[in-house]
Amino acid sequence: MNSSITPSTLPAHTDVARKSIEVRNHFRSLYGEDCRLYRAPGRINLIGEHTDYNDGFVMPAAINLYCWVAISPAKNRTVEVYSGNLNESRSFDLDQPQPLGDWSDYVQGVSVMLERSGYRLQGAKMLISSEVPIGSGLSSSAALEVAAGFALLDMQDAPWNPNQLALAGQRAENEFVGARCGIMDQFIACNGQAGHVLMLDCRSLQHRLLHVPENVRVVICNTMVKHAIAAGEYNARRSQCEEGVRLLSGALPGISALRDVSLEGFERFRELLPTTIQQRCRHVLSENLRVIAAAVALEHGDLRSFGKLMARSHRSLRDDYQVSCGELDLMVELADQIEGVYGARMTGGGFGGCTINIVAAEAVSEFSKKIASSYQAQTGIVPEIYVSTASEGAGRWEIPA
Repeated sequence: MNSSITPSTLPAHTDVARKSIEVRNHFRSLYGEDCRLYRAPGRINLIGEHTDYNDGFVMPAAINLYCWVAISPAKNRTVEVYSGNLNESRSFDLDQPQPLGDWSDYVQGVSVMLERSGYRLQGAKMLISSEVPIGSGLSSSAALEVAAGFALLDMQDAPWNPNQLALAGQRAENEFVGARCGIMDQFIACNGQAGHVLMLDCRSLQHRLLHVPENVRVVICNTMVKHAIAAGEYNARRSQCEEGVRLLSGALPGISALRDVSLEGFERFRELLPTTIQQRCRHVLSENLRVIAAAVALEHGDLRSFGKLMARSHRSLRDDYQVSCGELDLMVELADQIEGVYGARMTGGGFGGCTINIVAAEAVSEFSKKIASSYQAQTGIVPEIYVSTASEGAGRWEIPA
């Protein structure tokens, strides 16, 4: 696992052995006993945004920023969970689940969905310590769901099916938290592999690994803003896509998601749709085609074509899906002016968070300095810059003796 750090303030993730000891010692100080330790990664998505909940295609990778969970069993069916990031504790009863309206709902929600899947979980004491920045678009929620779910299952030696856990995490957000996300974030947190991105079909969950060229780095630029409208607008976009399917289904029988609509069929019948719905559907349909083309480009090592597809993706997210914002657009514009950048675009749900940049390895240091200073000069905000390789998915971490 390779990582570089720019002069930004970053989470401590360069020494995983030290981190694991730190989390274990914190757990001991809280609960006075030993623990098992688990972790699940955040993610970036190279291309394929807002396609996952439309049964489409995405291209995510796990990153080397992790959510850590330390756990020990309890004798009853109560789960006590402490957030080291927020210095807050919560508890909930596995027999009487009730949303609390805060961060603990991600833990409680995944436990509820695992029990509905047939598992009988045991009460536990847990410590959460996450390196994934909250509200950055790097999927801190899915990392928490997967790490907590894996810990609860493995603590009692229950069999672990990565796809089943990913689906439980998605259902936790959809049905317990109330965020209508797709499957991408939880899937890559469970199935990420070092040095690779996944080309994922979000309908069938079939996927294939694509090697990330060794001469490039993934550079994540955090705008440090998250606009308050993000959560509500995310759910609104999903509803708009579903309305598009409903309106098109009269002319295109048999469709159940935008995945089933061709660009040709859309162009033929798009007048059936209000203008805003047309825009939403056009983004999803064109984005699916961009993901397929990007996979071909990556397999052939054609990074310039890949970068052009990223640029088109960002424009579509900005103009048709309307989920970008001034800070994201500025970060992309600045990146496009710097030597050694193959492609840049927003990543995540939008309205703030991060951009993703494919940068020549030898240009990373200069790129990081230039984009940070230019962004700060124009916004007054100091960004965080993370340089990551594609990393491993969820797993149990053996604490050094």
